[in-house]
Amino acid sequence: MDCIFCKIISGSIPSYKVYENDKVVAFFDILPISQGHTIIAPKSHVSDIESLSEEEMCALAQAIKKIGKAVMKGLNVKGYSVFLDNKSAANQHVPHVHFHLVPRAEGDGLERWPQSGYDEGEAENCLNKIKLKLNTE
Repeated sequence: MDCIFCKIISGSIPSYKVYENDKVVAFFDILPISQGHTIIAPKSHVSDIESLSEEEMCALAQAIKKIGKAVMKGLNVKGYSVFLDNKSAANQHVPHVHFHLVPRAEGDGLERWPQSGYDEGEAENCLNKIKLKLNTE
């Protein structure tokens, strides 16, 4: 397997492991946004969030919560951001689903992406398309 995260999980590439259990591993990002920036990934190779089992998704959510609490207390930060880049269109660079947990401080300069609004009728149109697919899945 050529997946860098699978190599980290197997131990063939060194990492700063923050947390590990039977389903999940968490380690420091090598190009951190802030000190303590942690990658949280399933141990099984799964390319995107839609391919995760319910059990894996729950294990990831529990790990995020546990690590987030430890990051706030251990690094004395007041919060953290959690994000997922899902698929290449969303800038997912490693095809192994993973969440980023980024410690945050007031006024740290990290900004959200640009936001916009909906033109007349766009929100209803978008909503109807999504709801139609929710009812068929």
